[in-house]
Amino acid sequence: MRRLLIIFLFISSAAFSQSDMLAREYFNTGDFEKALFEYKKLYAASPSNVNYINQIVAAYQELEQYDAAEGFLLKLIERVNYPAFKVDLGYNYQLKNDLQHARFYYDEALKSIDERPSNVFAVSKSFQNYTLLNETIQAYQKAMTLNPDYNFNLQLAQLHGELGNIEEMFIGYVDFAEANPIALGNIKRFISDFISENGDNENNVLFRKILLKKMQQEPNLLWNSLLSWLFIQQKDYSKAFVQEKAIFMRQPESLDSIEDLAEIAMNDNASDIAKAILTFITENAQDTEVLLHAHYNLIQIETEQTPKSEYAVIDKAYQELFNTFGLSALTFKLQLGYAHFLAFLNHQPDKATKFLEDTLKLPLNEMQKAEVKLELGDILVLQEKFNNALIYYTQIQRNLKNSTISQEARFKVAKTSYYKGDFKWAESQLNILKASTSQLIANDALDLKLLITDNKYDGDSLQTALKLYAKADLLAFQNKKSEAIDLLNNILNNHKTEGIIPQALFKQAQLFESNEQFEQAKTNYEAIIANYSDGILVDDALFSLADIYEHELNQPEKAKSYYEQIIFNHADSIYFVDARKRYRALRGDFIN
Repeated sequence: MRRLLIIFLFISSAAFSQSDMLAREYFNTGDFEKALFEYKKLYAASPSNVNYINQIVAAYQELEQYDAAEGFLLKLIERVNYPAFKVDLGYNYQLKNDLQHARFYYDEALKSIDERPSNVFAVSKSFQNYTLLNETIQAYQKAMTLNPDYNFNLQLAQLHGELGNIEEMFIGYVDFAEANPIALGNIKRFISDFISENGDNENNVLFRKILLKKMQQEPNLLWNSLLSWLFIQQKDYSKAFVQEKAIFMRQPESLDSIEDLAEIAMNDNASDIAKAILTFITENAQDTEVLLHAHYNLIQIETEQTPKSEYAVIDKAYQELFNTFGLSALTFKLQLGYAHFLAFLNHQPDKATKFLEDTLKLPLNEMQKAEVKLELGDILVLQEKFNNALIYYTQIQRNLKNSTISQEARFKVAKTSYYKGDFKWAESQLNILKASTSQLIANDALDLKLLITDNKYDGDSLQTALKLYAKADLLAFQNKKSEAIDLLNNILNNHKTEGIIPQALFKQAQLFESNEQFEQAKTNYEAIIANYSDGILVDDALFSLADIYEHELNQPEKAKSYYEQIIFNHADSIYFVDARKRYRALRGDFIN
């Protein structure tokens, strides 16, 4: 008997669930009469189910049977003391254009919060469902006044944002962050939708004033943190640094946020302020690793800013650091940096190789040894000692299988084979790397694979143009930019009918940019856009050209036009998101 009862209950439950699905399907497809019929059956079986009640009311309203909805709700309110139904009834009157009765029932719903503050949850939800935002705000504010334990600042801020009450929105977010510091990351994300990279933007100015006023009324490091974040959005790293220093002076336990600021400034090529921040870290860091990391970044910036004729100053700076901190696993990254400087910038590859060979004798872990060997391989490629370089790259693959650095070494093997003109072996390695766990390596592998595949049999069994391009690519790696540019000119002048021309134009444009020859780079990008608009490099050219107009030639309107072409014609481009963001910033929109 019990088994039969269980089977019966199971069948009944399944039938009930099927009826629910059927009702929803009717409603979603706009067949409201059938939906109403099904929901009435469901309601009869479960008269306390609020969802069925709401769907019956909604179906009546979709059918414009407002009187039927009114009668249904009035009977319901007599039977059940659930204040959200008064909001439903008020909205039904609003649909009938009976605003007097609508207002009456909205006020009745709000009064229910006076009687029981917890009613706010049902009432506010119902108001918000009907986009009655002002009434939703009133409900939240009333409940917070009656019960100080309630904190609806986040909800209020979001509602004010929807209504365009920007000042009230900012204040709400700030108040919520003050009470819930753990939510600061989300608060920043919400606020970022309403501020711009332009510090003079009205919303930026307003947010800054609110924070400064808060700071005057009640000092709190939260205000410094938010001000720093605002200045970072505006790329005003100097002002952000002032705030971060103020935080550090009161909480000197950690330099994490100042390190992050230095990283942001470096990535944005704000070298001078990055140097100031890094210098501050070197003067205040207690942790040796933090100190050495700052010194490493500082010397990289100084190297970029120092003319070649004064590289002796950089060499001396490295030596002073090694004298201070020693040559050990702790200064490993500095040693790699010094070797790279010697080989690629100061034209002393043999000295760099000897230095790294000595580094390998230190008690390094396997990953550190692999990094040294990777640099040694690169230096050997620089010297065109390809076979010796391949030995180091292969050792990394053998010793650290399936690691990211192993995949990077395999890519270096492919690139070295490509430089040698051994395109077949390069392709075999690149085919494996297309499935790399590192997206960056996988993308680079795919790009090189396409370059080789598309051009190795382009009507030339000797593969002359591809070999010339690979040689130019090697010259660029060797930092011989002028020679690389000249060799690419050879391809452009003597292989005009071959498919590698757009690649040559793009590679040469990038070299022009690195030499700050922006007019020449612009000419190349324009040629790609004009003559190879259906090729794979057109979106790269559009974005690069827009970037030059925006940041180098100070012609924002022209930059906008190229960003716009990516937005409307290349929605699948990897540059789409950045192009849209930059376009909106140039147009004066909010960041997001």
